[in-house]
Amino acid sequence: MMSEKGLFIVVSAPSGAGKSSICQRLLQACPELKFSVSCTSRPPRPNEINGKDYYFISRDEFQRRIDQNEFVEWIENYGHLYGTSIKAMEDFSQKGKDLLLDIEPQGAKKVKQKFKKGIFVFVLPPSRVELLKRLEKRGHETDEAIKARFTQAESELKEISWYDYIIFNEDLETAASQLMAIYVAEKCKRSRLKDKIKKYIKK
Repeated sequence: MMSEKGLFIVVSAPSGAGKSSICQRLLQACPELKFSVSCTSRPPRPNEINGKDYYFISRDEFQRRIDQNEFVEWIENYGHLYGTSIKAMEDFSQKGKDLLLDIEPQGAKKVKQKFKKGIFVFVLPPSRVELLKRLEKRGHETDEAIKARFTQAESELKEISWYDYIIFNEDLETAASQLMAIYVAEKCKRSRLKDKIKKYIKK
């Protein structure tokens, strides 16, 4: 069920919506789908591994890559820089490999401008009240930081109108199954299998 070029699936969500857990379930169920590892200027958190969670680089190195136009998208978030390598995306596509990107809406919009055939999914918490509860339960951030994340989430909710799919994360298993269904359905689209269909007909 492979198309000639790899497929990109971009997943966005406000902080605390459970996006990372949903994406992990999809990656576990679909080993052919690879996770796009972003670059960041922030230091690694406990248990984070360089090259697996992020590529941890200095702020100066990150700026050098910005100046060289090496990122398809980048953003400064809470004082740290985050970006996605355009070369990595192009390499995956040309090799026919599928890629999962975990990107906030501003970056996702930049990806959509350059890779129009990507699939864009926005994950929502059950409600704004539930989102605030999830942020407060984290326990390792100040009240000011929680307020800042909630304010940013309110702003990001305005971006859902241009996404292809919306998932309400009311239940993790259901939400993960919905994301998997989106991926599988998109892989089966006739428009993505034109070359394979032509070869099949010629035989």
